Amino acid sequence: MACSASDLAPLLSTTVNSTEAATYLCSQFSSIANQLSDATYAVNNTYLLFSAYLVFAMQLGFAMLCAGSVRAKNTMNIMLTNVLDAAAGGLSYYLFGYAFSFGSPSNGFIGRHFFGLREFPSSQADYSFFLYQWAFAIAAAGITSGSIAERTQFVAYLIYSSFLTGFVYPVVSHWFWSGDGWASAVKSDNNLLFGSGAIDFAGSGVVHMVGGIAGLWGALIEGPRIGRFDRSGRSVVLRGHSASLVVLGSFLLWFGWYGFNPGSFLTILKSYGDSGGYYGQWSAVGRTAVTTTLAGCTAALTTLFGKRLLVGHWNVLDVCNGLLGGFAAITAGCSVVEPWAAIICGFVASWVLIGCNKLAEKLKYDDPLEAAQLHGGCGAWGLLFTGLFAKEAFVNEVYPNKAGRPYGLFMGGGGKLLAAQIIEILVISGWVTMTMGPLFYGLKKLNLLRISSEDEMAGMDLTRHGGFAYAYHDGDDQSGKPSSFTMRRVEPTDENTPHRDSPPISA
Repeated sequence: MACSASDLAPLLSTTVNSTEAATYLCSQFSSIANQLSDATYAVNNTYLLFSAYLVFAMQLGFAMLCAGSVRAKNTMNIMLTNVLDAAAGGLSYYLFGYAFSFGSPSNGFIGRHFFGLREFPSSQADYSFFLYQWAFAIAAAGITSGSIAERTQFVAYLIYSSFLTGFVYPVVSHWFWSGDGWASAVKSDNNLLFGSGAIDFAGSGVVHMVGGIAGLWGALIEGPRIGRFDRSGRSVVLRGHSASLVVLGSFLLWFGWYGFNPGSFLTILKSYGDSGGYYGQWSAVGRTAVTTTLAGCTAALTTLFGKRLLVGHWNVLDVCNGLLGGFAAITAGCSVVEPWAAIICGFVASWVLIGCNKLAEKLKYDDPLEAAQLHGGCGAWGLLFTGLFAKEAFVNEVYPNKAGRPYGLFMGGGGKLLAAQIIEILVISGWVTMTMGPLFYGLKKLNLLRISSEDEMAGMDLTRHGGFAYAYHDGDDQSGKPSSFTMRRVEPTDENTPHRDSPPISA
């Protein structure tokens, strides 16, 4: 809203002191315009902060999921690593990570400003944006911790978590999310990869593939847990100790995903086309929440019936992993696809996860949380899915910096977007392999990666953390824990001795 006294004065020519009246009216209009601008900034920042809180709450979901998926003797260890991911990741992302990600102006490879949040905030970003991006960075580190659970030294967690959130992840996020990134769909000079840039709206590749591939290399270099495969090479299931915690963690992650995907719009008060209508970015935010929901629900149900056909029973743990696989897949294209396409995304994601798990079993790859298969495999499928099903109208709304850009192959938009998505898959795989692979290998050579076999059999809670999280006995665990650390039900030894719950014997 703009007002000039020189423009308004002629309209008030019959009024005494028309110039003064025009000046006064313009000052009022300017005051109203400033207040509206302030309100817009406040609403958008509040929206982003709330989304950041939701994404951070996913750390609690990761913690519960990880705790339920490991054996009871390693519960405190895996919970501590989840806390460490957030704490170490917070400092490393503050010192280096944010600058490497969004430190503009910079080159296409890496950012170079805002180290330690110097000269911050700016007209481009506020503290709420930093908090939101930090929550994403620690999510990637949390994914990796699940792959190497139950056998990794504490110091290795500290080193890899800081390196991943401070350097490896930020470089990838710069490539695809920064205005300077060489493959970004929002590149400021509009010199886009294949005229499109890679569309990874909320991070199927940037977050999930990075965390999944890092976990893949960690688990490969460490090797499987003791007892995961028998001497003949057959798979032995090492069941997690609490399905209840797995379900709780899955629901918390589901809840947090509504900050992860819809929150990636960063703002909500933005109109599409003429203002004053019912349709705007607020509608796109709602649509993104719907596509996220449908993909996860479809993947959960597909996994439920698929595993029933394959193994003959209904398994809640498989359903939870299928649900999360659907969410990981839809994350890339959640804002640019129709709800019906999200159902296709979830359906295929379920079978991708099942197939990756079958392959992992044949290759004797051990991942306690299926993190590499779920986040790496389903994340890669999500990028391909976006290249196939992105809708033209939605792409131009969400990425308005260049009109007429390519969209999904199956939607009539040609193959350029799909080519950009394939490039993203390849470069993320290569970058994480070149950085995290040598890191884990170096830790192994320095004897800093894997714990001793004796500690692994006894459980890290006892050997590394001073005792068990709670008195509990794993039914399939033959580690030989001291009996003083377990609780067993005491049953009557004489069948003539009445149980305490039995009715009294009449005379």
